[in-house]
Amino acid sequence: MSAPGGSAEAAERTAEPERRPAGGGGEGAPPPPREGSGRKGRFWSSRRGPASLVALVILAAAALLLYDVASVRAGRGAMSWRRTLADGLATTRVDSVYVLAGAAAAAAVGLWLLVLAVTPGRREMLTMRPDVPQVRAGLERPAAALVLRDRAMEVSGVRSARVKVRRRKVVARAESHFRDLDVVRSDLEGALSEGIGQLGLAHRPRVSVRVGRPKKT
Repeated sequence: MSAPGGSAEAAERTAEPERRPAGGGGEGAPPPPREGSGRKGRFWSSRRGPASLVALVILAAAALLLYDVASVRAGRGAMSWRRTLADGLATTRVDSVYVLAGAAAAAAVGLWLLVLAVTPGRREMLTMRPDVPQVRAGLERPAAALVLRDRAMEVSGVRSARVKVRRRKVVARAESHFRDLDVVRSDLEGALSEGIGQLGLAHRPRVSVRVGRPKKT
């Protein structure tokens, strides 16, 4: 026969909810990040420079035209530039050299603005592999080149190295003062390939390596 106190303790243990550690993979815990589950794509530039320049030009032209119209409405004469422009537009032929040159310049500026609007820009940023959802990461090219140059200098026989990182290609130029050049080139390609893999880039660039002897002075 059990004591009444034992049944009360058992009832308390039964009624006590099960406690799970935070982040232990419970029903309400977020799923772990999966490789490639984040956002992938190039970084777009905000184009503050061209947008500010166009906005200032339009604002200045609109303000000047509005001031001239208000002056005419107040009983004053129109500005000389507007009278000259009106007379010139009334007398100048459409196939005039000045008209064609102005139209070509306006078309070139419009085409430039259109290219800026539809291209991402920010070519100095390399998109990294999206491992976390809703997170985008990027790496600047000079930083990637510095990391790969350090990896190149660790190769035995490399005296000096220069590394340029492009969007689709990594170009390395090295000088070796001992060891066979083919062996150094092979080791350097392997070191750079391993370093590129550790950078975690979304698009793996190709590797181009050139190894030579230092110039004799």
